[in-house]
Amino acid sequence: MFLGFVSNAQKNPTHDRLSQLEAGIKGYANDILNAPEMIDRFRADSLFTRGLVQALKTPYSFGYSFDSLQTISCLYAPDSSFKIFTWQVMKDFSFYRQKGAIQMHTSDGTLKLYPLFDFSEYTDNPTDSVRTNSNWIGAVYYNIVQKTYNKKNYYTLLGYDENNAKSTKKWMEVLSFNELGKPEFGGPFFSYPPDNIKPPLPALRFCLEFKKQAGAKLNYEPTIDRIIFAHLVSENGEPKEKQSLIPYGTYEAFKWLNGKWIYDKTIESLLSK
Repeated sequence: MFLGFVSNAQKNPTHDRLSQLEAGIKGYANDILNAPEMIDRFRADSLFTRGLVQALKTPYSFGYSFDSLQTISCLYAPDSSFKIFTWQVMKDFSFYRQKGAIQMHTSDGTLKLYPLFDFSEYTDNPTDSVRTNSNWIGAVYYNIVQKTYNKKNYYTLLGYDENNAKSTKKWMEVLSFNELGKPEFGGPFFSYPPDNIKPPLPALRFCLEFKKQAGAKLNYEPTIDRIIFAHLVSENGEPKEKQSLIPYGTYEAFKWLNGKWIYDKTIESLLSK
């Protein structure tokens, strides 16, 4: 029993060390979001990123959740195969950039990390292609839904992007890992009736863009095993103007079926039960 205890102590990261490193970057994490000047926000982002990577190099850091970093999203996959950090930096009210990294679980406690590089500003059609961590469509993730198909795991990421001064985006896309274990974002996972609000088909990731502060819902409801999202309408009758879209008060939904998120027409009846 004593030898087992010593072995476990050697395998696990020292909580005090990680706690100390976390305390050292907590101020930078706060300044990324709250510093009044752009130069200070981007400087804080650089220092935070450097400090986070240094902390993650601690052996067996995967189990440490960095709970005190309130401005940074840190989510574990339901099967604990990876965790994903995401956050955003505001240049001004018209431009936001997302940052992030995926830390893989490793049996020997060494660091395996995929940094995420936001490529959003360099694409005119963010829903048209499968992407890697090097040309990621940025989002700050708030939920992960794990599904399987043909014995392969798929992780649906739900996140937001403050986008600009007029509109906010919420993203839904499927993360998978290829034969080399590298992350791939997006794919032919969506089927829904086309309209003038949703992304045109084929869409390899799904986006809701709506009026700033409108608070349109997009999230997973485990009790009915659906991803539900707000039905949007235009305030001025111009749905192509995304800044005019607001929730109508009803919902639409996707259901995972045969390896795809299929549009579900029965959601209102399910929600009324």
